[in-house]
Amino acid sequence: MSDERAVEKIATQFFVNTCQLPPQLSRHALQAAMRCAEQATNRSDDAEDDVIPLTTGSAAEFYIEPMLPHIGDVDVMFHGSTELAIPRGHPPPTQLPAEFHNYVKVHEIIDSHFPGYVYLPLRYLLTECVEDGKYSAVQYDRKMFLTIFCFSSSDKAFHIHGPATVLFSESTTGWSSDLVFCVRCLVWPPHSADWPTRYRNYGWPDSATVDHVVSSGCDVVHVAHRQCRQDEWMGKNQWRLSFSRAEIVLINSWMPVQQIVYHMLRVFLKTERLTESVDNSEAGKLSNYHIKTLMMWACELKSRRWFTDDLNLVRTCVQLLHILGAWLTDARCQHYFINNCNLIDNSFNVTNIGSHLMSIDEAWLSTWFVNNYIRKCSHFCPENISALFDDVSSTTKLQKAALAVVAWRQNRTLIDLGLWDSSYSAQCLISEAVHVIGMTSRSCACWMSELAKIDSRLNVYFTAVALLHVAYKSSRHGLNDEMVDIVTTLFGQFISTRRYCNEFTSLLSLDQAAKLMKIVANNLSSITPLMAMLFKAYLYRALRCKDSDSDSIYCLANVYLAVLYYATGQYQTALDHCTLVMRSQDHSQCSSHVVQGELLPTIDDNVNNVLGLAVFYHVVLDI
Repeated sequence: MSDERAVEKIATQFFVNTCQLPPQLSRHALQAAMRCAEQATNRSDDAEDDVIPLTTGSAAEFYIEPMLPHIGDVDVMFHGSTELAIPRGHPPPTQLPAEFHNYVKVHEIIDSHFPGYVYLPLRYLLTECVEDGKYSAVQYDRKMFLTIFCFSSSDKAFHIHGPATVLFSESTTGWSSDLVFCVRCLVWPPHSADWPTRYRNYGWPDSATVDHVVSSGCDVVHVAHRQCRQDEWMGKNQWRLSFSRAEIVLINSWMPVQQIVYHMLRVFLKTERLTESVDNSEAGKLSNYHIKTLMMWACELKSRRWFTDDLNLVRTCVQLLHILGAWLTDARCQHYFINNCNLIDNSFNVTNIGSHLMSIDEAWLSTWFVNNYIRKCSHFCPENISALFDDVSSTTKLQKAALAVVAWRQNRTLIDLGLWDSSYSAQCLISEAVHVIGMTSRSCACWMSELAKIDSRLNVYFTAVALLHVAYKSSRHGLNDEMVDIVTTLFGQFISTRRYCNEFTSLLSLDQAAKLMKIVANNLSSITPLMAMLFKAYLYRALRCKDSDSDSIYCLANVYLAVLYYATGQYQTALDHCTLVMRSQDHSQCSSHVVQGELLPTIDDNVNNVLGLAVFYHVVLDI
């Protein structure tokens, strides 16, 4: 075997053996959760819409963990619960996912003269019907175009880069984030109508993956085409179709070797300063999106065996770089999803880059990876291992040094793997975020949803920190509605996921109060004085809501209050609340909500007799 061939093999085996599965508790996943919760916290209490986050980019796409960092920042995409996009001519939806508000503005996707770039005029106003949950539409005829979202933050450094707002955290983590605001489109766009059905020689993506991609629709992000950004009107009103959701699904369906090749190409082009990190944001420069497009086409047009037979990752990278070089030379890079969209037009000055990529061979690239990747990885190792690279004048010495790094990587302890450090960092990050950023019922729900995706144990820790936060705030400023909302969000799945509602209608309040107190009634022994105080405050609040004179609500709240007061030793107050129930002006209405056989937990015979051995339910809500 020639020395050149030996170096290619050493580099290939190094990547294969050091790109491992990442720890579930990664810093990037934690940062994404924090950014999602931070945006929810920043929403004012009277804001009618919520923001729904999605972690995108490298943090969501890669399931391998290389030795060198492969995620520079965390990309989080947000869409609002009151905005929706539909293709032109598509009928307005009658049903929407629970994340959407009961009042939604629907914008039509209108093509611009640049493929993939669109405008969003307001077309319909949707209102949800309380009775059946379906939406009715009113057509909006005035030509009002959706323009740029305004982002403001008083305590964070940020700048605009393409469609993203780049945030740099002032916390001890020092991580930056790209926040991309978008409009959700639940329908697969007609611009990509042939993508699901086009013929694929090698079966990637398979039919199940295609169905998954199509069912997720797409998004529209606010960024104008390079040639339109200086135009006063187009620069503000032009949007771009985004397939980030589709790309996450597709890239996660790749074989590990395909993800490794993608990582190698990204490292090479970024280190050589041939790309910008933000997709399509700078005129005349390559971006990570060109590399992603190259890899998606390669995975579709080449067989799995092309990647795996006679495994040589350096050779695979060289062949793909040659393809990219040809694209640049010919000024053509076909968008993977949109038929008539070329990602390289005449505004790109990349001819020299194309010729450079075409000249690369296996010997040169394998040496490049040794000097610019494997050597850097050795810096993480103990000194006796990194010192081996002081002399790699022969392939035998190089192989010995590389194998030493591989062995160190594969035999590290839990602490070396960073699992202990990650766990401690997660606790610090959660505590810091709650203290510095603050907390609302919106952000609590967001925290719990995002942490559940990472590690269910983190939700336990977050709940403890959040309750301490409530106790501290309440001790200083008293218990207010905001604290009550936070606790009810923490203590169960009974809070509506559709709305973090400050408008306590009678039905919603009854629903929440009954579910909450049913849980409490079955766990009286676990009630603490603080919990009892919070639950009482919640029920009193339910009694203050609209139509609070409804007899069913009146009976329900007072019976549960009686149980709580008795459980905390306030016997006379418990009896007083039972008396209020007995004196209800319309006892027949109240008794229509008594379900025989559903008993309050046994406290003692006297209390059972007084409470009538019944729990009041709202039959319509089937609580």
